[in-house]
Amino acid sequence: MGFFTEFKEFAVKGNVIDLAVGVVIGAAFGKIVTSLVEDIITPAILTPVLSAANLSNLAELVVPGTAIKYGNFISAAISFLIVAFALFLIIKGINKFKKKEEEAIAPPAPKGPTQEELLMQIRDLLQKQQTK
Repeated sequence: MGFFTEFKEFAVKGNVIDLAVGVVIGAAFGKIVTSLVEDIITPAILTPVLSAANLSNLAELVVPGTAIKYGNFISAAISFLIVAFALFLIIKGINKFKKKEEEAIAPPAPKGPTQEELLMQIRDLLQKQQTK
Protein backbone atom coordinates (compact mmCIF):
# COMPACT_ATOMS: atom_id res chain seq x y z
CA MET A 1 0.00 0.00 0.00
CA GLY A 2 1.40 3.35 -1.04
CA PHE A 3 2.09 6.19 1.32
CA PHE A 4 -0.52 8.49 -0.24
CA THR A 5 -3.16 5.75 -0.32
CA GLU A 6 -2.56 5.06 3.35
CA PHE A 7 -2.71 8.78 4.15
CA LYS A 8 -5.96 9.13 2.19
CA GLU A 9 -7.56 6.27 4.14
CA PHE A 10 -6.44 7.87 7.40
CA ALA A 11 -7.67 11.35 6.45
CA VAL A 12 -11.15 10.29 5.40
CA LYS A 13 -11.87 8.16 8.45
CA GLY A 14 -14.82 9.43 10.47
CA ASN A 15 -12.81 10.29 13.58
CA VAL A 16 -10.42 12.62 11.75
CA ILE A 17 -13.23 14.47 10.02
CA ASP A 18 -15.21 14.71 13.27
CA LEU A 19 -12.13 16.14 14.98
CA ALA A 20 -11.63 18.72 12.23
CA VAL A 21 -15.26 19.82 12.44
CA GLY A 22 -14.93 20.04 16.24
CA VAL A 23 -11.85 22.26 15.97
CA VAL A 24 -13.54 24.64 13.52
CA ILE A 25 -16.72 24.86 15.60
CA GLY A 26 -14.64 25.26 18.76
CA ALA A 27 -12.74 28.19 17.25
CA ALA A 28 -16.00 29.87 16.25
CA PHE A 29 -17.48 29.20 19.70
CA GLY A 30 -14.34 30.67 21.28
CA LYS A 31 -14.87 33.90 19.35
CA ILE A 32 -18.48 34.05 20.50
CA VAL A 33 -17.47 33.53 24.13
CA THR A 34 -14.71 36.14 23.85
CA SER A 35 -17.23 38.63 22.50
CA LEU A 36 -19.70 37.72 25.25
CA VAL A 37 -17.08 38.34 27.93
CA GLU A 38 -15.57 41.50 26.46
CA ASP A 39 -18.70 43.12 25.05
CA ILE A 40 -21.44 42.06 27.47
CA ILE A 41 -20.20 40.64 30.78
CA THR A 42 -17.29 43.01 31.31
CA PRO A 43 -19.29 46.18 30.68
CA ALA A 44 -22.31 44.94 32.62
CA ILE A 45 -20.59 43.50 35.67
CA LEU A 46 -17.15 45.08 35.85
CA THR A 47 -17.99 48.65 34.82
CA PRO A 48 -18.09 49.85 38.45
CA VAL A 49 -14.66 48.33 39.07
CA LEU A 50 -13.23 49.85 35.91
CA SER A 51 -14.80 53.25 36.69
CA ALA A 52 -13.36 53.20 40.20
CA ALA A 53 -9.92 52.52 38.73
CA ASN A 54 -10.42 55.21 36.04
CA LEU A 55 -10.06 52.61 33.28
CA SER A 56 -12.09 51.96 30.17
CA ASN A 57 -10.87 48.46 29.32
CA LEU A 58 -10.31 45.31 31.35
CA ALA A 59 -6.91 44.85 29.69
CA GLU A 60 -5.78 48.09 31.35
CA LEU A 61 -6.01 46.48 34.81
CA VAL A 62 -2.34 45.96 35.68
CA VAL A 63 -0.29 45.70 38.83
CA PRO A 64 1.30 49.17 39.15
CA GLY A 65 4.93 49.27 38.11
CA THR A 66 4.81 45.82 36.44
CA ALA A 67 3.69 44.22 33.21
CA ILE A 68 1.28 41.90 35.06
CA LYS A 69 -2.10 42.30 33.38
CA TYR A 70 -4.52 40.65 35.76
CA GLY A 71 -7.44 42.15 33.84
CA ASN A 72 -6.61 39.91 30.89
CA PHE A 73 -6.41 36.97 33.28
CA ILE A 74 -9.87 37.74 34.69
CA SER A 75 -11.24 37.94 31.15
CA ALA A 76 -9.62 34.61 30.21
CA ALA A 77 -10.90 32.95 33.41
CA ILE A 78 -14.47 34.11 32.73
CA SER A 79 -14.18 32.85 29.13
CA PHE A 80 -12.90 29.48 30.35
CA LEU A 81 -15.75 29.09 32.82
CA ILE A 82 -18.33 29.86 30.14
CA VAL A 83 -16.76 27.40 27.67
CA ALA A 84 -16.41 24.70 30.34
CA PHE A 85 -20.03 25.11 31.43
CA ALA A 86 -21.30 25.04 27.84
CA LEU A 87 -19.30 21.88 27.11
CA PHE A 88 -20.61 20.31 30.32
CA LEU A 89 -24.19 20.98 29.21
CA ILE A 90 -23.53 19.63 25.71
CA ILE A 91 -21.84 16.43 26.98
CA LYS A 92 -24.59 15.94 29.57
CA GLY A 93 -27.23 16.21 26.84
CA ILE A 94 -25.37 13.80 24.56
CA ASN A 95 -24.96 11.26 27.37
CA LYS A 96 -28.66 11.52 28.21
CA PHE A 97 -29.56 10.92 24.57
CA LYS A 98 -27.16 7.96 24.31
CA LYS A 99 -28.58 6.43 27.49
CA LYS A 100 -32.13 6.59 26.09
CA GLU A 101 -30.89 5.13 22.81
CA GLU A 102 -29.07 2.28 24.58
CA GLU A 103 -32.16 1.49 26.65
CA ALA A 104 -34.27 1.31 23.49
CA ILE A 105 -31.76 -0.97 21.75
CA ALA A 106 -31.02 -3.20 24.75
CA PRO A 107 -32.21 -6.77 24.14
CA PRO A 108 -34.80 -8.15 26.52
CA ALA A 109 -33.50 -10.19 29.42
CA PRO A 110 -33.30 -13.89 28.61
CA LYS A 111 -36.24 -15.81 29.99
CA GLY A 112 -35.51 -18.63 32.34
CA PRO A 113 -37.77 -21.45 33.35
CA THR A 114 -40.88 -20.48 35.27
CA GLN A 115 -41.44 -21.48 38.87
CA GLU A 116 -43.86 -24.21 37.79
CA GLU A 117 -41.33 -25.66 35.33
CA LEU A 118 -38.67 -25.76 38.03
CA LEU A 119 -41.06 -27.49 40.45
CA MET A 120 -41.94 -30.07 37.78
CA GLN A 121 -38.23 -30.74 37.20
CA ILE A 122 -37.67 -31.20 40.94
CA ARG A 123 -40.69 -33.52 41.10
CA ASP A 124 -39.40 -35.59 38.18
CA LEU A 125 -35.93 -35.87 39.77
CA LEU A 126 -37.45 -36.94 43.10
CA GLN A 127 -39.60 -39.57 41.32
CA LYS A 128 -36.53 -40.97 39.55
CA GLN A 129 -34.65 -41.21 42.86
CA GLN A 130 -37.56 -43.03 44.51
CA THR A 131 -37.85 -45.56 41.70
CA LYS A 132 -34.21 -46.57 41.94
